[in-house]
Amino acid sequence: MDIELSIVMPCLNEAETLPACIEMASKFLARSGVSGEIIVGDNGSTDGSQQIAANLGARVVEIPTHGYGAALHGAINAARGRYCIMGDSDASYDFEHLDDFLEKLRQGYDLVMGNRFKGGIRPGAMPWKNRFIGNPILSFIGRLFFHSQVGDFHCGLRGFRKRAYDSLDLRTTGMEFASEMVIEAQLKGMKIAEVPTVLNRDGRSHSPHLRPYRDGWRHLRFMLMHSPRWLFLYPGCFLFVLGLAASAWLLPGPRRIGSIGLDVHTLLYAFVSVLLGFQLAAFAIFTKVFAISEGLLPEDPRLTRAFRHITLETGLAVGGLLIALGIGGSILAVSGWAKDRFGALDPEHMLRVVMPAVFSLTLGVQIVCSSFFLSILGLRRR
Repeated sequence: MDIELSIVMPCLNEAETLPACIEMASKFLARSGVSGEIIVGDNGSTDGSQQIAANLGARVVEIPTHGYGAALHGAINAARGRYCIMGDSDASYDFEHLDDFLEKLRQGYDLVMGNRFKGGIRPGAMPWKNRFIGNPILSFIGRLFFHSQVGDFHCGLRGFRKRAYDSLDLRTTGMEFASEMVIEAQLKGMKIAEVPTVLNRDGRSHSPHLRPYRDGWRHLRFMLMHSPRWLFLYPGCFLFVLGLAASAWLLPGPRRIGSIGLDVHTLLYAFVSVLLGFQLAAFAIFTKVFAISEGLLPEDPRLTRAFRHITLETGLAVGGLLIALGIGGSILAVSGWAKDRFGALDPEHMLRVVMPAVFSLTLGVQIVCSSFFLSILGLRRR
């Protein structure tokens, strides 16, 4: 048969609520006349969930790898439908009314997300820390980092075209699977829509599988690792510019801001700020190139254009110039010391010569090494 829709449910000891979910999904398929199937991705249940699902006409796929993402990924891979709609098997979502999801998919959208904040959250359906802190903050970060319009990154009820899903090459096995799907779809420029979704109270008597703090951190960690700009580049540029400005301001001599005096001690921190900023910016570029070469991020035309001008030779020339300036400054400092017969020196004066020299040497070596490492990463990319 030509199956249009596969309804997918992850399962781990859901004998209490799984029958209701399968029955709702079956009613939807019967009412709508859609040719479909119900797939349960079982993650090692020990309460008989597999037999319950099979008795109710669902197809059970055994997933040996533990984790929310692993269970869904295995079940979706086994799906035969043109479209898939996935949802938790804890009776918190209404599988009997999936019309809006299917309609959007038929209109050509690649990913259709449910939005619980627009559809409504029933009393007791979501812990307050998830509703007012965790979900809003993580969804905001997702929109900020990836320019997404999705308002509820972690809604468990969502639909997608099977072919689009296959092209995402999702890799996570835990709860962060929910974020990965949205982020990868956004990065690949897929068409994404949202529909209001009602979240009902969990029908199980045992505690949920979600661990708010652990899983929240995993979501945040995944977002940071997929956004080198926010993890490395923006903080690095801020430190670099701030340190450079402070260095230029303090290098000629001591400064005062009101009653506060700033001298060589602050100058030292300013130089360190520049070095840290450069390192973070370099990490951003390294991460970006590596992620593109491994297929974790799509090609970036801006990076490709930049590499036409920023080559290994350019980095070696800039780094070599800074190293030469550092060596020159060091020679100048030693010469001044020799004039004083290598005796005691004025620290305030001498440090204003030594620190820029050491700074130039360090930054120059970093640029040379970074240029070589970037070229090594670029070999596979090209």
